[in-house]
Amino acid sequence: MVETVVHAPGKPVVPIAGAGVPPTPEAWEAACAVALPYRAFLERHANPDQTSRWDAFHSQVTLTVAQQSLLAGFTRRMPVLVLAGAWCGDCVNQCPIFAHFAAVSQSIDLRFIDRDARPEIAAHLKVCGGQRVPVAAFLSEDFQLIAFHGDKTLAAYRLAAAAQLGESCASGAVPLPTSVIAAVTSDWLDQFERAQIILRLSGRLRQLHGD
Repeated sequence: MVETVVHAPGKPVVPIAGAGVPPTPEAWEAACAVALPYRAFLERHANPDQTSRWDAFHSQVTLTVAQQSLLAGFTRRMPVLVLAGAWCGDCVNQCPIFAHFAAVSQSIDLRFIDRDARPEIAAHLKVCGGQRVPVAAFLSEDFQLIAFHGDKTLAAYRLAAAAQLGESCASGAVPLPTSVIAAVTSDWLDQFERAQIILRLSGRLRQLHGD
C-alpha cells in the first residue's frame, strides 16, 4: 500500500516513487576525507603515460591577472570534490585547471576521488543519467552540497557538437572560441565563483561568521 500525503483538503498526493535520500553532510565529509589532493590522486591512480598527459595539459593552462585576483579574493572555505578518472581525456583537459585555481586560492580545498573506487558517491553525481567525469561537487565548510557541475563546459560542448553533429547543429550566435583552453578555464571559473558567492551570501554562514 502506497502512503499518500495530503497537501490540501481533499487532494491527496502520491509520493514520487524513487525519490530516495541524498547523501548527508556526514557522507560528503567522509568522501572528502578519503579523496586525494591533485598530485596524490595521480600518484595513486595514473600510470606514467597518463601522468605525462595531465602534466602536459597543466603546463598549457594560464590564469590572467584578473582571474588570479578573483580567486585570491575568495574568503569562504569551499571543499571541491572532483569525481574523476586518470584515464579520461575530459579529465586530462579540465582537472589541471582546478589545480591552478586551488594554487591561487587558500579557500579552495580541492580533492579528487576515483569514479570506480567510490560508486556509492559516484551514483549521486550523474550527468543526464550517465556516470560521466569529471564532475565537481561544490560544498560548504560544513559539507552541505551547493551544486555540482560536469562533464564538459559550454565551450567544450560547442566544440564537440561542431565536430560530431555538424555545422547545422551549431547555434550560430556565438562562434567557437579561438582558445578552447582559455574558454574552458573561464567557464569553470564561473562555476567556482558562483559557488563561492552562494557561500558568501548564505544567511546561515554569515550569522555563523558574524559578517
